[in-house]
Amino acid sequence: MPIAVGILINFGEILQKNVINTVFIGELSLDGKVNNVNGILPMCIEARNLGMKKIILPKENVKEASVVEGIDVIGVENLKQVVKYLNKKQKIEPEKVNIEELFSNNKNEILDFAEVKGQENIKRALEVAAARTDTIYLCLVHQEAEKQ
Repeated sequence: MPIAVGILINFGEILQKNVINTVFIGELSLDGKVNNVNGILPMCIEARNLGMKKIILPKENVKEASVVEGIDVIGVENLKQVVKYLNKKQKIEPEKVNIEELFSNNKNEILDFAEVKGQENIKRALEVAAARTDTIYLCLVHQEAEKQ
């Protein structure tokens, strides 16, 4: 989608002033549909840290992205909708999510290592320790604390 938006700006279909401080994320299919992508949360955090004000991304990624505060998250379904929104012919409200509610609803869910991508050595060590009923000490150190 970002490349398509750049081409449309070049052809004058979208005004460049309407995309200032805006990030575009999404995979564009041949029929114009904007498909979801993996890794939205870190991309949104970095966009906010770089001073971006708005992110336009696939509708399927909106909930995950809206967890990041300080940036407007706009969910779209297709390129036509992106063009209409940027040309101010269609209004799309930024997605807002109640973080407290989002995380409080998951209290009854069981966590599963199968959902963790990568970290095979750590998962294996934890599985072995759990099978042997060993005690595990997990220590998470924030990067700022390491610098001191």
